[in-house]
Amino acid sequence: MTTSAIAVSGLRKAYKDKVVLDGIDLDVRAGTIFSLLGPNGAGKTTTVNVLSTLVTADGGTVRVAGHDARTDARSVRAAIGVTGQFAAVDELLTGRENLRLMVDLGPKTGRGRRIIDDLLERFDLTEAAGKPVSTYSGGMRRKLDLAMTLVGEPRVIFLDEPTTGLDPRSRRTMWTIIRDLVADGVTIFLTTQYLEEADQLADRIAVLDQGRIVAQGTPDELKRRIPGTHVRLRFASSADLTAAAVLFPGSTRDDEALALRIPGDTGTRSLRALLDRLDGNSLAAEEFSVHTPDLDDVFLALTGHTTEPAK
Repeated sequence: MTTSAIAVSGLRKAYKDKVVLDGIDLDVRAGTIFSLLGPNGAGKTTTVNVLSTLVTADGGTVRVAGHDARTDARSVRAAIGVTGQFAAVDELLTGRENLRLMVDLGPKTGRGRRIIDDLLERFDLTEAAGKPVSTYSGGMRRKLDLAMTLVGEPRVIFLDEPTTGLDPRSRRTMWTIIRDLVADGVTIFLTTQYLEEADQLADRIAVLDQGRIVAQGTPDELKRRIPGTHVRLRFASSADLTAAAVLFPGSTRDDEALALRIPGDTGTRSLRALLDRLDGNSLAAEEFSVHTPDLDDVFLALTGHTTEPAK
């Protein structure tokens, strides 16, 4: 039976008169990737700070890795790793020295050098290990930062916008690393401003807005909540477009593109019926495509904001 790595109930947090978290509930299953999305000021970073024991909640209960974050914060800290938006590395030190520093700060296990070598190899940093971090690219710094987080072998890792500022190639490299961590049994709690990232990585997503969870589910479940699913047909002639438009009341035509947009579900039966109807009327489309709402549509519909938020 899958257990909860993070269980949150009725979490509340306010700063003076400003309520930041207004009674949120979360359940993150062990060995999965959970993504928290929300516009600027929604409370994402405050949530991470509370779950990682950096901030004390005003109300509610928080359990991380089976430990109460309020009464047993030390055990929570021993079980987690936190990687913030900006790489927490010392640029004057080499990559190996940064890792050695983390090993020296942690419990003495006698495995320090082996852990360092393993992490350098795992993150493809062996060749650069002896170079100052000031010479590293942004992607290399992010990899080193995450490698430093793994020194203590955490079972739950909080990633607060881990790919912000990275180029597309470095971002996808980080995605691979994150997936590999989960394959090893680690639980990932991810905040991100890139909705494609959440769509690609997350097993479940929660959308936070004005301190409240406004939706939770898998990426596909959230997309199905938003209207806009349609089939797009492009025809060879205006006459065919007109004839098809008559066949499908409620469709929207684009005369310039000779395209017809037909709203409705995109199950196999519906698609077969649509194609049969075209064929039965001696019509054939030059192009056929199915469109469903993406997480950008979900985000906008649920929060009323564009996808520019960072925190």
